[in-house]
Amino acid sequence: MREPDQGRLDQLLGTLVADYGACVSGVLVVLGDRLGLYKAMADGERWTAERLAQATGVPARYLQEWLSAQAAAGYVDYDAAEACFRLTPEQAAVFADEGSPAFFPGAFEVAQAMWTDEPRVAEAFKAGRGFGWHEHCACLFQGVERFFRSGYKAYLVGEWLPALDGMQGRLEKGAVVADVGCGHGASTVLMAEAFPRSRFHGFDYHAPSIDRARAIAKAAGVDDRVTFETASATDYPAERYDLIAMFDCLHDMGDPVGAGRHVREALADDGIWMIVEPFAHDALEDNLNPVGRIYYGASTLLCTPASLAQEVGAALGAQAGEARLRRVAEEAGFTRFRRAAETPFNLVFEARA
Repeated sequence: MREPDQGRLDQLLGTLVADYGACVSGVLVVLGDRLGLYKAMADGERWTAERLAQATGVPARYLQEWLSAQAAAGYVDYDAAEACFRLTPEQAAVFADEGSPAFFPGAFEVAQAMWTDEPRVAEAFKAGRGFGWHEHCACLFQGVERFFRSGYKAYLVGEWLPALDGMQGRLEKGAVVADVGCGHGASTVLMAEAFPRSRFHGFDYHAPSIDRARAIAKAAGVDDRVTFETASATDYPAERYDLIAMFDCLHDMGDPVGAGRHVREALADDGIWMIVEPFAHDALEDNLNPVGRIYYGASTLLCTPASLAQEVGAALGAQAGEARLRRVAEEAGFTRFRRAAETPFNLVFEARA
């Protein structure tokens, strides 16, 4: 083996130092979110550790270290002249405002689940078996809901649904919608808030998530037009839905083609299957970028093990790409399939029988 090139080695080590800092910063984001530190600072005023301690009840000595680490990461601003910290409006939108489309702490809760469950996932790797979604720690389910809700809030009602042929008008007049694999129901509730004349049914096989979805719908005041039931992607009631949506979950399913066949049975004759999946190109080399890095990592630790834990175990992966998803729809019996919309993080497809 040749000796390593010192320049390339230094470059790789520099990348690893940055990545290690990101790992540590992620833990501190979860900590600050849990303790309400970002929300306390959301007013944009100048904060010292002592003032933040008075506002939150967390000892100042801890807060001085946390604030210093946040400033080093660029997550809060530091004014050296006045020895104080503050959140800019942009930082507040990312870390403090749960209603912001840019809210990000949920993503680090997902990463927390990856770290926490890594030993058991490693055992699944060695045994050649799957690791079910329901087997993960609870921070995964909360993190997924909080993180994905921000993206859905930014795009679902304003861009994705209008991109489906004729669906906007049907929803405004009153349609029947199924949200399959709904998790905590973030997408279901957003649609129900936007279209009060329509009725929405959320389905997920994970009973604790369904319980949480019901509570969220009630708190949002839409439980009069939303129901949530525990059901898998192949056994929810076939009610002749106008729209069946699957948000970032088809690739997690053991039998995506079987799920698609059930969609065909459950849709009205002119109904639409809306498939929202992580953004991916068809070729691996085209996904070797920061977004692909996140999705391949999540796919390794979460999505692929979840699929392998189910019957068939197709293991599409979070970077399936349009061509593979088209084949799934066609094998399920759909004859029309098109890309309706996209963002840097998602692809949105419309399938019709």
